[in-house]
Amino acid sequence: MNAQHTHLQKDRPDGHAPINIMGDHTHKKGEWMLSYRFMNMEMSGNLNGSEEISQASVHEKYMVAPRNMLMQMHMFGVMYAVSEKITIMLMTNYSDLSMNLKPRMGSIFTTRSNGIEDLNFRGLFNVYDKNHQTINLSAGFSIPCGSIDQNDDTHIMKNAPLGYPMQLGSGTWDPNLGLTYKGQLEKLSLGWQINGSIRTGKNKNGYRMGNVLNTVVWGAIKLSDLLSIGTSIDYFKVGKINGLYEKLNPMMMPLANTNNSGRDQMSFGLSTNIYFPQGKFKNIRLGGAINLPVFQEVNGVQMNSKSLITLGIQYGFRISKNEETPKIE
Repeated sequence: MNAQHTHLQKDRPDGHAPINIMGDHTHKKGEWMLSYRFMNMEMSGNLNGSEEISQASVHEKYMVAPRNMLMQMHMFGVMYAVSEKITIMLMTNYSDLSMNLKPRMGSIFTTRSNGIEDLNFRGLFNVYDKNHQTINLSAGFSIPCGSIDQNDDTHIMKNAPLGYPMQLGSGTWDPNLGLTYKGQLEKLSLGWQINGSIRTGKNKNGYRMGNVLNTVVWGAIKLSDLLSIGTSIDYFKVGKINGLYEKLNPMMMPLANTNNSGRDQMSFGLSTNIYFPQGKFKNIRLGGAINLPVFQEVNGVQMNSKSLITLGIQYGFRISKNEETPKIE
């Protein structure tokens, strides 16, 4: 068998991970890929540890109880392969967050925040690509572009500082490391990825977000040259916030108290990929995924995650004046 045929095939629908997983692949030298993802995350109700609690229970300790939260994120990415072994990736997000809250006394009100989140830069290093398997390492950092001074009107104050989950960035330069494995059979692909982000120092408002560890295992079945379906199990752990923002009253609501930060969560996912290997849509890949929590355990009182839906499109190409655009793998 020709050695070229032992490489993992990226030019098939299951050649990439589910659309909600980033940085799973590299490119050949000179290739580009542009991507756009839309993410919709919903949270509703509250947890104390792993137990659901009522709004009345939250009001026993706090003046305001969160009811539900919606986060809609637009994620833009670009990848470029500087060599056969190294691909660089840049990602930025625009997020729109809204939360409904109920005071102990008074009517329900809504707070909102929106804007650019932290910018993420990574290098992806192809360390193994044989026997229809790949291993990639990633290393990079996030640049603190997201605002940590988001304010909005509440039931008792105009332009009040919002709680930690409603801020858009960490306020710190945060390194991240990752490892991805993918294997492929004729009609089946499998993958595993682990990523970690380490928070450095404290931001200008006097606190440091918790470190993040995320690992996911997925599998996909190639139904045709165009379509694959897959499933995944995702686990992430977020550490507690260190320090505090003095403008936030920790007795006002759970979101303003750093004791209510940090969680462990496991989710089950379903996904599909559509890839066009030829024709006028050549090298375009469409993806959709839904992730539903199957286990959550939080520190203190926090909101209950309900679902994460991701839709996205990717387009790979090579800029060449003298050659026809090749097949993008």
